[in-house]
Order: sequence, then C-alpha cells, then structure tokens
Amino acid sequence: MPIEFKTAHPSDIDSIITLQEKIWEPTYRAILDQDQINYMFQTIYSKEALADQMIREQHVFVLAYVNQTLCGFASYSRNESEPDRFKLHKIYVLPDEQGKGTGRQLLDEVIRRCVAEGGNRLYLNVNRYNKARQFYERLGFALVREEDIPIGPYWMNDFVLEKSLVSH
Repeated sequence: MPIEFKTAHPSDIDSIITLQEKIWEPTYRAILDQDQINYMFQTIYSKEALADQMIREQHVFVLAYVNQTLCGFASYSRNESEPDRFKLHKIYVLPDEQGKGTGRQLLDEVIRRCVAEGGNRLYLNVNRYNKARQFYERLGFALVREEDIPIGPYWMNDFVLEKSLVSH
C-alpha cells in the first residue's frame, strides 16, 4: 500500500492529537503506570506543547497517510551543537498499521529528509522496556548510552540509540 508523506503545520495539531489518543496508551500501558501515561500525554501532546515543538523548537513533523487516512507521524530536528546530527523525537503508527512496514517507510522518509539537509547521524531515545528498541536495532541503530530524564514528578528511563546516515 503506497504511503503519502506530508510536512505538518500548526493547523495539523488537532489531527496529531486525535491520532495520538489512539496510539499513546496502548504503546505504553505495559511499561508505565496510567498516571504517568496521562501526565506525559498531557505534557507532550497538548495543543500548546505541540505548537511549541513545531514553532519554537523547530521540530519537523512528518505525517503518514494510507488511503488518504492519517495513520502515523514522526518528528525530528537538527542538533544545534552538531549540525550534521539529527534527533528523531517521535515516531508512531496506529496499532493496526504496525508490522505492515508503515513505521519503516516513515523512518526512511525522515532519514531521506535528514540526509537532504546534510545529516550524517540520527539518534533517538527509547524507553528501556519498549519493544520498539528491536525495531530500531533491526534498522541499523546501535546503543550509545542510557539516560534518565526527569519529566515532572516522573522519570523517563531511556536508551539512546544512533544510526550513521552516511551510507544512505
């Protein structure tokens, strides 16, 4: 099934929130308690937070459509202190799209855009207990370090993974 990609704008924030309402809780229910899931969703996916990420933080959001239906998105940005290094902040696809190659194609689109902007490396954070780690490792990401990041009264216990983009 062909996937269409579109760069999101602030006018797409409501669509991103609607999509995340279907993805966030099923993604994290096995590794975070419900209070933390709710807190992080409200902190990261409020209209104000997403607008701030798009406008002030310059995160590029890429929307993925299958049959003209929004089914996933990713966001990334250039690392200010290392201009050839980009960070993948988010990548999510609807649960019924997982395992169909949608996530891989979305990640490939992000990589294509990073390379076009002069990127040589892409890194990301993934929760230490998130099964998505295997997805990233299959696609060439390698463990760099562990990181514990405070978010309100909670902690994000993450692995940092990185991939060289030089061969793309």
